[in-house]
Amino acid sequence: MNPNEPMPPLPEEQPPYSQGQPYDVTQSYQETQQRYGQQPPQPYGQPPQYGQPPQPYGQPPPQPQPYQSVDYTRSVQSTRTYQPGVVPRHSQVYFRVRQIVYFILGILEVLLLIRLLLKLLGANPDAGFTAFIYGLTAPFVYPFQGVFPSPSSQGSVLELSTILAMIVYALLAWVVVKTVDIISRPKAPAETA
Repeated sequence: MNPNEPMPPLPEEQPPYSQGQPYDVTQSYQETQQRYGQQPPQPYGQPPQYGQPPQPYGQPPPQPQPYQSVDYTRSVQSTRTYQPGVVPRHSQVYFRVRQIVYFILGILEVLLLIRLLLKLLGANPDAGFTAFIYGLTAPFVYPFQGVFPSPSSQGSVLELSTILAMIVYALLAWVVVKTVDIISRPKAPAETA
């Protein structure tokens, strides 16, 4: 075929959409069914509405469930009222005390841990930093001196009183925080019978 030759005319039997007419899916489906002699299955009931999945052919649509009302008056009612953006005074006091107590505990625990490591590694007590740490932590370790013997070897000392002090101060901080929590909680209103 020569590329300069005009194209041959189209055959006379053309689909309707090629002649500028809108393509009708239903008409095309029906023509196909008539041409091949098949009948489409008939759906049960109404066709699906927009936004709902189609129902399988030959099955009835599911029946709607009856509405069950919920009795909200029987639910547990809180005595506290919620106001957006308002933090209860209990929470403010409790969290502030908790922050302060655990901050102080953290500083004390770090200082005691440094003391424990310096003693364990046999640091020179005449060095400035070592003397500073020993002098700063001595009042906190003093109540626990002598409770347990401190094993030592070649200048290295495992100071068990420092370990005991760390444990006791951590427990004491926890007790203080829990006590403030219990004291600062608002009292529940008395119920009338």
